Amino acid sequence: MKLSTSLRRKFRIRNKAKKVAHPERFRLSICRSSKNISAQIIDDKKQTTLFSASSNEKDVKILKKNKTELSIIVAEKLAKKAHQKKITKIFFDRGIYKYHGRVKIFAETLRKNGMEF
Repeated sequence: MKLSTSLRRKFRIRNKAKKVAHPERFRLSICRSSKNISAQIIDDKKQTTLFSASSNEKDVKILKKNKTELSIIVAEKLAKKAHQKKITKIFFDRGIYKYHGRVKIFAETLRKNGMEF
């Protein structure tokens, strides 16, 4: 079975992150649609989601900002949750999305808030 370009990109990025995974580093998986953005921090060793943040949550939905501002808000919210659990080092799994636009803004905001990847 032949995979599409986007699926090949997704598997390539994810496999690179899993090969160099350390027990103290978790994977940050990002998902964006035409209107929303969400992210979750995943422990691949236990195969569980530790926590997540999304622009679909009530407190973020009330703000009614544009898409780039929503990316910044969600990234700050995720960084706060990570600092509460004392997580600073992660792997950034951008999935099928290019490192451009809202994904890039999301990553830069995480770096400004103390996350290392």
